[in-house]
Amino acid sequence: MTSFIPWQQRLSTGTEDIQSEVIDWYRRTRHGKAYVPTMIWGTLQTEAYATVILRRVVDFLGVPDDVPAGVAKRMERQQVLYDGEHRYEVILGEQALYTNVGGPVVMCGQMDRLLRDMDLPAVHLGVLPTTAEVGVVPMPGFNLHGDDRAHYELVSTGLDITDLDELALHRKAFSALSEAARHGSAAKELISKALAFWSSK
Repeated sequence: MTSFIPWQQRLSTGTEDIQSEVIDWYRRTRHGKAYVPTMIWGTLQTEAYATVILRRVVDFLGVPDDVPAGVAKRMERQQVLYDGEHRYEVILGEQALYTNVGGPVVMCGQMDRLLRDMDLPAVHLGVLPTTAEVGVVPMPGFNLHGDDRAHYELVSTGLDITDLDELALHRKAFSALSEAARHGSAAKELISKALAFWSSK
């Protein structure tokens, strides 16, 4: 089963309410997985990076402007990384380290954050190299919230998938992506390379 509600409807009161909804998802999801090919996973974003992202959402969709409140809620979401009760497997595409969100200063701060927080017990972070060979066809990013829901964020809407057979395929796809990704010191090397790139700008 799939379900979706257009972003302009879901964000009709601004960004804060939906961020509160996402906080609830994360608090209820003890073990989640996320594949994010072209940007930084929201729960690891710095305040500066998140501010740029939500500003772009508001401007693009023409929804009420409550960016500071939305960012505050996104920062609140990150408490799940420190409470000792949650665990998240995250795969970033190498492109996510280079997608320009806010310019070099913002990107340097974001790379520093990744290097610091990838050692948290709650986070198992991998980076999928641009040239990696992956045993699955290219696909957009998705989140797995436990065993009962896969979530996509598309241009005009968010999409939830709950069919058990489809969820099994998502877990299979995530395993293939994780197998091709770099973890540990190899992932840190890729992030450090991106930090050096942004530091030179």
